[in-house]
Amino acid sequence: MLLELRVENLLLIERAELRLAPGLNAITGETGAGKTVLAHALDLLLGGKPRAGIVRPGASEAYVEGVFAAAPGLFDGEALADLRERLADDPDEEIVLGRRVSAEGRTRAFVQGRSASAGDLRELGGRLLSFYGQHEHRKLTLASAQLEILDVFCGAAHLAERERYGSAYTRVRELGASLEALRARMGARDRDRDLLAFELEEIESLAPSAEEREQLVLERGRLRQIDALRAAAGAGAEALAPSAPDGGGAAVALAEAERLADGVAGADPELDALAERLRALRIEADDLGAELRRYVESLEAEPGRLEEVEARLEQYDKLERKHGGSVEAVLAHAERCRADLERLERADVDLAGLAEELERACAERARLAAALTKTRRKAAPGLAKRVLEELAQLAMEGASFSVELDERDELGPAGAERVEFLIAPNAGVPAAPLRETASGGELSRAMLALLTAAGAGGERATLVFDEVDAGIGGQTARAVGERLRALAAGRQVICITHLPQIASLAERHFRIAKTAAGALARTSVEALAEGDVVAELCRMLGADTSDAGARRHAEELLAAA
Repeated sequence: MLLELRVENLLLIERAELRLAPGLNAITGETGAGKTVLAHALDLLLGGKPRAGIVRPGASEAYVEGVFAAAPGLFDGEALADLRERLADDPDEEIVLGRRVSAEGRTRAFVQGRSASAGDLRELGGRLLSFYGQHEHRKLTLASAQLEILDVFCGAAHLAERERYGSAYTRVRELGASLEALRARMGARDRDRDLLAFELEEIESLAPSAEEREQLVLERGRLRQIDALRAAAGAGAEALAPSAPDGGGAAVALAEAERLADGVAGADPELDALAERLRALRIEADDLGAELRRYVESLEAEPGRLEEVEARLEQYDKLERKHGGSVEAVLAHAERCRADLERLERADVDLAGLAEELERACAERARLAAALTKTRRKAAPGLAKRVLEELAQLAMEGASFSVELDERDELGPAGAERVEFLIAPNAGVPAAPLRETASGGELSRAMLALLTAAGAGGERATLVFDEVDAGIGGQTARAVGERLRALAAGRQVICITHLPQIASLAERHFRIAKTAAGALARTSVEALAEGDVVAELCRMLGADTSDAGARRHAEELLAAA
């Protein structure tokens, strides 16, 4: 549903903001006031091409923005995959589409404030809003939309069958892609197998582990500094307890001091306490000297050990550079190599099984497609008959209408055929595709007839009708209005109209007015309160509010609604 529409500097509209409602929304105004400007604003949101001179004179650019209620699955499908990746998150409640047009004619498109292409707007906007009128983006003329209408007319069981066909079609594509990928791997199987086996053997021969690598790094650091370590420890041992019998040292000096302190033991409690500490220090010096000497003796490295450690660490570095930068990544790559080797070994079996599965899926897809075709061909004449009945009520009594099914060269996402609606708006005129023959008003009324005949269940986007009332009046106008209101019972409908019979049925009414004060005319848009609606209906009836008969007629139209 379109929640808000903002327009700035578009032709005569300097600034306008519409807050639309569910159900039927009517937009009215005098001829030339600018109703079609809003239609063009909506067309821009659908990726339409801006016409020359669309920017308000004196402005540097025009801007159109639409705020829509976001539906689940709005971005599904390949067509919007790139846009989906550019957006940070899927919209929770609202989605904003925007379009800027510079005075020089350059355009920029936006989705959720991020740059997008006109193609993105066409695809995304087409899922949010369907426009039927004089502008170039007419969803009705697309084969997929016409097929959708026929399928809705076929009924709920057919739609369920089409959904099953869609799943089967997707399954065939997935299996086909898997089969092609497997065949490509089979073509390079020997080369891949040799490469995988080599990489796996290279890893397994090292048998790497994070713990061993850490220990090797520590050992390498010790071996590289072994002479300095030996010198430092030896100097400490000599300082504490020299190896020469008469070398003295700290331990000997501490022992002499301890002997002297023991000679006067008991003379002074304070010295006795200090003597205990002296004794402990002498014992620690003896022990530390012995430990340092033992450490020096343990530093006798076996010849060539440093070279061995360096070589093994180089193997670790080589594998880490090739396979991810860490021991864990190397081990994970080894597991992948084992799995890939196992797949290659059973590739022949997998290929045969996949080919059989694809054959079964193709048969199921063909069966479902045939069922869809049968139902569509049976329903097509019935839809054409119902549309003709509706067209007769919409001032197109002499029109002819038919539903043609053309077989596709190959099965598509929706089945085996394309659908084309053929229409002759007037008697004696050969029927031709709807996109080639219908005017804006005829297209709108044909869409109205089609959606009414089909039950309208297939179209959930906001529907916009422009020129739907062209060349009609009286009872026909009332019939058009009733059908618009029926469509609006389950969705949002926006109708640009000049007929009071249609406008009186709207849940929300907007009036467009043009003022010529100053050098440049200006158009404004306002939502009408209930009392203002009567005045606007009087104007549309060709009178003003002082005309009692016109006012009574306007009130009767509202009461009848």
